Order: sequence, then C-alpha cells, then structure tokens
Amino acid sequence: MKTTIAKIGQFSNKEVTIGAWLANKRSSGKIAFLQLRDGTGFIQGVVVKADVGEELFQQAKSLTQESSLYVTGIVREDERAPSGYELTVTSFQLIQEADGYPITPKNHGTEFLMDHRHLWLRSKRQHAIMKIRNEIIRAIYEFFNENDFVKVDPPILTGSAPEGTSELFATNYFDEQAYLSQSGQLYMEAAAMALGRVFSFGPTFRAEKSKTRRHLIEFWMIEPEMAFVEFEENLEVQEQFVTFIVQAVLKNCQLELKTLERDITQLEKIKAPFPRITYDEAITFLHENGYNDIKWGDDFGAPHETAIANHYDKPVFITHYPTTLKPFYMQPDQDRKEVVLCADLIAPEGYGEIIGGSERIHDYNLLEQMVALHQLSEEAYQWYLELRKYGSVPHSGFGLGLERTVAWITGVEHVRETIPFPRLLNRLYP
Repeated sequence: MKTTIAKIGQFSNKEVTIGAWLANKRSSGKIAFLQLRDGTGFIQGVVVKADVGEELFQQAKSLTQESSLYVTGIVREDERAPSGYELTVTSFQLIQEADGYPITPKNHGTEFLMDHRHLWLRSKRQHAIMKIRNEIIRAIYEFFNENDFVKVDPPILTGSAPEGTSELFATNYFDEQAYLSQSGQLYMEAAAMALGRVFSFGPTFRAEKSKTRRHLIEFWMIEPEMAFVEFEENLEVQEQFVTFIVQAVLKNCQLELKTLERDITQLEKIKAPFPRITYDEAITFLHENGYNDIKWGDDFGAPHETAIANHYDKPVFITHYPTTLKPFYMQPDQDRKEVVLCADLIAPEGYGEIIGGSERIHDYNLLEQMVALHQLSEEAYQWYLELRKYGSVPHSGFGLGLERTVAWITGVEHVRETIPFPRLLNRLYP
C-alpha cells in the first residue's frame, strides 16, 4: 500500500510504501535510524540488520543526506515519536543518490542559508513554518466564505497609487508609467459597491529601503472591503477574523507548533474582544513609560508599538490617528476633524502592526478636497471619485499582512522565514 507520512497512522501494523528523502541518519551497532521526510511530514525509519540482511543494511548505512528513495516497512505505534509512529523498514529502493548536500546538520550562517533558500525549505523548522502559513491561508478563505465575502482579484499593475508613489516600483506600460501594486484597496472599494462584502488575497510591493525584521519588499496582503459597514463594526470583524485564524492554527498545527517550540499559552489567549486605546492615550502611555522622544503628530516606531503591545496579552487596537499621518481616503472623525476613524492592530510579543484599517470617505466633495490636499491627480483618481457619485454608502475595510501574521503566530524572529522565497533590500536570489 502506497501512502504518505501524514496518513501513515491509518495503517498501524501494516506494510506500506512511501516516497521520501533522507533528512538525516545515524546507526548504532546493528540498527540504522533513517530520518525520512516526504513533504507531508517526518518519520523515523528503523533498519534492523537481522531483519533485512547484510547487503541492504550496508546500503542503508551508506545513504547520503537528501537522497531520494522508496521505502517499504511496517508501521509501528511509538508514543516517543513526534507523529506517534515509526516505520520498521523491510526494504527500500534508491531513486537518486545526493552528492555533497550543502546544508548539513551543523550550524550555518543566515546569509548562507538564504543563498540556499531553495534547499533550506526542506528543513524541519522551515517545513513547520510553511505548513502553518498554509493553514493560515486555508483559515482565511474559510472565514470569508463562511461570512459571505466574495473574492475579487485587483490588478497588480496600476496607473496610480493609494498612498503616493514614493515607495512604489515603476515600470513602463507601453507608452505610459505604471506601478506594481502596493495595495488593492481602491479597486476593492469599487468591488464592494457591486458585491457588498469582498476580499482580495494577492502580492503587493513596497520599494521601501528598510532592513528591519518586519519588512519585505514583496509580500502578501488580505484586503476586505465592506459596504454599509462603519468604523465600529469594522473593528469587530477584524477581531473575529484574527481570532478565527489563531484558533485554526491551534487546532490543526499542534505538531508544527511543537517543532518550533512555540509557547502556545500566548496564542490560547487570543480571543475577541481585543483591547483598544486611542492615539492620544497611546502618546500619554508612552510618556508615562519614559518614551519622551515622541510627540503628538509623530508616527509610532517599532519600540513604541512594542511598549504598547507589551502592556496587553492580546493584540491591541490603536485608533484615531492624526489625519496628517494617514492616507487621503480615511474618514475624519465628525466630532474631531484632526483625527480619522482608523485603527492599527498591534500584535503581542513585539511583532508590530499586522492590520491597518479604517472607515473610508464616502462623501464626494470631501474626497475631492482630500485628493487636492494631497496633491494627487484628479484625472488619475476620477474613477475612484465616481464611486461617491453613484449610490455612495458608508464603507470600511482593512489589510492584513500575511507574513507578519505568520511570524507572530509561529514565533519566528524575522519575516524572511515566513515566505518561501523572500525579497529583501539586498536579496533577489534565489
């Protein structure tokens, strides 16, 4: 019976065959222990000389790291094994012998591992991170499908930018200038006026010359937009969304979290509602805690966000930022025009902002004023303005950065490990 490591528990005490790679091996006298992986998981194959004979046993001992093979054996329950099973090998067939695999069990520097990212992905740690990333993606789709959102795909090439062009990659689009998208939000607003509740899930690009552990040049964004939804309801959707994702990982990725040695007690606390503080309250809190370098009107840096987040054991919303700090499309507070109806959701444990969202301006005249104030081309944004001419309604949305969310939930230090092939300021290879 051919199967996979993930399904091997269905065949306890039966003989199965798996296609696998040799992750590592060791031998002890007349027994060889093969650490096998097949993409779905890891399992130990035990080769006993007395059972398989001298020739096959010597072949097992001479196998090289990352060689590929078909392995046949009896599935045995073993509570000491991470998966609860191991394989008593009865035979194997070598497919291809790997020669000089560069990533050995010894420690390697980060730059070396990044240069070999195409191979580093095979390690147990990277496998666990990618499996959790996949579960987060699965949960995102499930949440939106269960809550009647429609997936819409905005363009990646755009003629204008939602937040200005200073941090965008420009490209020639025949005889005019185009940009790689930094957000699909404006197009999602158009889609929401047609379909009610929508979301996008796609790549975005920021030409930001940052080297921090929170930044990537290319990353994936999830951007819902909702018609007839105002500021407060928008925050409630975000709470439910993040809670759903975390609970899905806790339910379906216990083995991967254990592999990463993630403290799941921190994740078990993540349930709606989340604490909220205003920008004003955040400034006061920072001053009271020795951060006197920041004044009203300044944006928060990583140390400020971390100090605020460390005061709570759940993600925290910081709301009502100054209008001058936020993009032109955010709805001002009717009672206090110098702040907007927006919120950043700051993850615990120093992982920073994972969501930014707001109620959007739905009044044509006000939006037209904001386009002029930000010195944007009214011609380029004419289609966006027209959304406010033909049946405009209050509407809200947000964007969640996938890689930062993966970093927080997995507990890894740097976002470069949360995407298969990271694009960084100094890295376009492999």
